[in-house]
Amino acid sequence: MNKALLVGRITTKPELRTTSSGIPFTRFSVAINRPFTNNGERTADFINILVWRKQAENVCNFLDKGSQVAIEGRIQTRNYDDQNGQKRYVTEVIVENIDFVGSRRDNAQ
Repeated sequence: MNKALLVGRITTKPELRTTSSGIPFTRFSVAINRPFTNNGERTADFINILVWRKQAENVCNFLDKGSQVAIEGRIQTRNYDDQNGQKRYVTEVIVENIDFVGSRRDNAQ
């Protein structure tokens, strides 16, 4: 079973893009606080998120940097060769369901 459940805050304003075949998508990262502190400082993990189709449009229309979201999805790893011929690996969560957490006013701040 491949299932990820995350609650965190969006780190950059999501921007809607489309594939060459016209399918809308957006990519962003979510900051998720760790349950412990390191030397009294709070640490966080930054998880890459990929959202497709109507959900991507909704995310871009209603959410902004700092908005809190609850994400249900699956973890996917892919690789590609960069412009220097180096193999690069990307791990991201492919969203199956995303919930906007908090009020619209809270998300606007």
